[in-house]
Amino acid sequence: MNTLHTIQRPVWALAATALLLGGCANLSERERGTAQGAGIGAAGGAVLGAISGGNAVRGAAIGGVLGAVAGNLWSKRMQDRKEAMEQATQGTGVEVTRTADNQLKLNIPNDISFDINSYAIRPELRGVLDPFANSLREDPQTRLLIVGHTDSSGSDAINNPLSMDRAQSVRDYLVARGVGVTRVETAGRGKNEPVADNNSDIGRAQNRRVEIFLREPAA
Repeated sequence: MNTLHTIQRPVWALAATALLLGGCANLSERERGTAQGAGIGAAGGAVLGAISGGNAVRGAAIGGVLGAVAGNLWSKRMQDRKEAMEQATQGTGVEVTRTADNQLKLNIPNDISFDINSYAIRPELRGVLDPFANSLREDPQTRLLIVGHTDSSGSDAINNPLSMDRAQSVRDYLVARGVGVTRVETAGRGKNEPVADNNSDIGRAQNRRVEIFLREPAA
């Protein structure tokens, strides 16, 4: 019989259960990541254990532990910050999400951040950045990337520096409120990364935005 077929059914049942738990809606993002990581790790560990002539159950157990750790890279601190920012930005149009690589992302639309062709921060944006800066001062290990974007109107000679100026305005605002400047990177992408169709007013408005990515340092 093929080696893989000899892997004991309870191992696969454990892995399948963990993966199913990872899809449950009533679990937090952190708990789902842990469950999914455990399931993938258990299955992979079992296969490797069997192929190498070792113990499939032991391989599944080791793989499950390692997978759970990998899936839990989204820390409780990051989850708490996400929830706090969701509450602070409710009704503003700001989107607060978790990225596939376990970063916290704030997508800030142009209508609350900057006037057209300007990089002066509007009062509405201050209401978003102030609580964000407060949370960052309490956790000095995190790192930020601030990215400015424009629509396709105008030339690259205008859009590229404008997108960078907007990112740097956000950085300067956070630094003035106690966030260490060495923790913050900035980038200006101009019109090069649209999220909507530039052929409509609505699409162009969606493309004029600032994104803030927050990550924890690698262990």
